Amino acid sequence: MNVKRKRIKDLSEEEWAGFHGEKEIAAVMPRVKEIIAEVKRRGDAALRGYTERFDGVKLKEIEVKREEIAAAKSSVDEDTVRCIEAASTAIRKFHYRQKRQAWLEEFSEGISLGELFVPFDLVGAYVPASYFSSALMCVIPAKIAGVREIVVCTPPGKDGNVDPLTLVAAEVAGATRIFKAGGAQAIAALAFGTETIPRVQKIVGPGNVYVTAAKLASRAEGVEIDFPAGPSEVLIIGDETANPSFIAADMLAQAEHGEKSPAILLTDSARTAAEVERELGAEAGRERGTQLWILIGESLDECVEFANEYAPEHLELMVREPMDVLKRIKNAGSVFIGTYSPVAAGDYATGANHVLPTAGYAKLFSGLDVDHFMHRVTVQWLDKEGLERIKDTVVRLCNAEGMEKHARSIEKRFSG
Repeated sequence: MNVKRKRIKDLSEEEWAGFHGEKEIAAVMPRVKEIIAEVKRRGDAALRGYTERFDGVKLKEIEVKREEIAAAKSSVDEDTVRCIEAASTAIRKFHYRQKRQAWLEEFSEGISLGELFVPFDLVGAYVPASYFSSALMCVIPAKIAGVREIVVCTPPGKDGNVDPLTLVAAEVAGATRIFKAGGAQAIAALAFGTETIPRVQKIVGPGNVYVTAAKLASRAEGVEIDFPAGPSEVLIIGDETANPSFIAADMLAQAEHGEKSPAILLTDSARTAAEVERELGAEAGRERGTQLWILIGESLDECVEFANEYAPEHLELMVREPMDVLKRIKNAGSVFIGTYSPVAAGDYATGANHVLPTAGYAKLFSGLDVDHFMHRVTVQWLDKEGLERIKDTVVRLCNAEGMEKHARSIEKRFSG
């Protein structure tokens, strides 16, 4: 992997677009739409065919059986299971704090208004191969929201089995059913249903560019999604006080996600830039393709401005006054403050959710939370005196819009 160093002001439009993979989603969308159409038309047969073609596996059963889950539990060492359970406890604690309660309040005499928060009946969670932690992050908030049925799709390995850690995590989190399906074909199955996989109301979870494109295409067909959560990304703002070794370690950690996952340092310090580049040097020569960038700004203000425009999935603040910088951050999936808040901690065990918007969508969407699994219903309750107090206002406004029968529906209640 090569380390690229440049001034922020010298970035080209092509380099900027490359950070978010904008062209990649557009490039794969026609193929993804073909896959969706085929799964929609042929159901399980198409799903089996694509699994054999893309994953090299000829499936006997699409749904994971209880015996397979039991076998997975017995194959995973106890310490790892305990750590999965500890992470799930932290995730539950944080997400319980998010859960909303129904309310009803009298806003004026005789007029009460409120809201209900109603969970979806059936949602689907996509868990990428071997990223078992995403099962915890997707399923736990859905359970807390009160979703009745939570199904998980995850790719099988070459032996036709799902990663045991993923099965354990999904079981600990409370998944209802688990299916051996990955990629765009899994999203299509969740969106439209097959003979085996039920059609869901909403699809959540991270994935590669094909999964992201499939989610976007499914939304256009009327199935709700959380947000585009494609290749992972990290942006680090570090000034002259930052620890170069820690910055480099976090950038290299990001590189583990693959060549589509950019790791970017923003700094106003030439010394920090040089030291981080030196730290990255030895490791950078061992791998190819990953996007490691060091971008130098004229000031910390320029770095913050870039960060808000970039809207990263993960934003680390390693600066002298992180809380001052935090106040100026508008767009980020999750912010990690200070020297001892690496992204890896949040990926697994702080309790905050690691399923976050990528590709600049943090400008528009929030990370996965309990709200994603519920919809809001407003409630209005008026007694006779309350309606009478606003009767003249409502009738006049109805007539002003030419809605005479609306006005009559009010007047009829007071016409003897």
